[in-house]
Amino acid sequence: MADYKNEFGWFAEKPKVEKKIYDRNKVAIGIVVFLVIFTIAFWKNLGKAVPPPKPALETAAIIKLPEKERTCVEDVEFMRQRHMRLLVDWREQVIRDGERYWTNSKGEKYLASLSNTCMECHTNKTQFCDQCHNYVAVVPNCWGCHLTKEEQVAKAEAK
Repeated sequence: MADYKNEFGWFAEKPKVEKKIYDRNKVAIGIVVFLVIFTIAFWKNLGKAVPPPKPALETAAIIKLPEKERTCVEDVEFMRQRHMRLLVDWREQVIRDGERYWTNSKGEKYLASLSNTCMECHTNKTQFCDQCHNYVAVVPNCWGCHLTKEEQVAKAEAK
């Protein structure tokens, strides 16, 4: 090996320093233990999924209706996927355009109102709305203004 110079002067040969990792086994075990603890929640739940909720559709108001009148404003698949968009469209239509009635894809007219159309049949908010909203971790802002029938009664009795 060639001679080299450092800040102290010339040396004949560069000293050989053995690169040694002290406690190599303990470090490796520590890293493995850390990874196991850090990922244990993932391993524990691997392959498991929470089943989607089944909202209660058999409310007293729906049961009272004749069989042929037990339909929603749109079909079930539309309502599962786009009910929030529908409610926002209703809000825009009523507030901005003053149009209180909405026509569905089948040509039927409905009052564009969450409280007076949807909640007439789906009376139990906790068993119908809240189940799905909790499942997908969504907090809709509808309930700041719109009261359920139980809340309306409680508010009226409180006066």
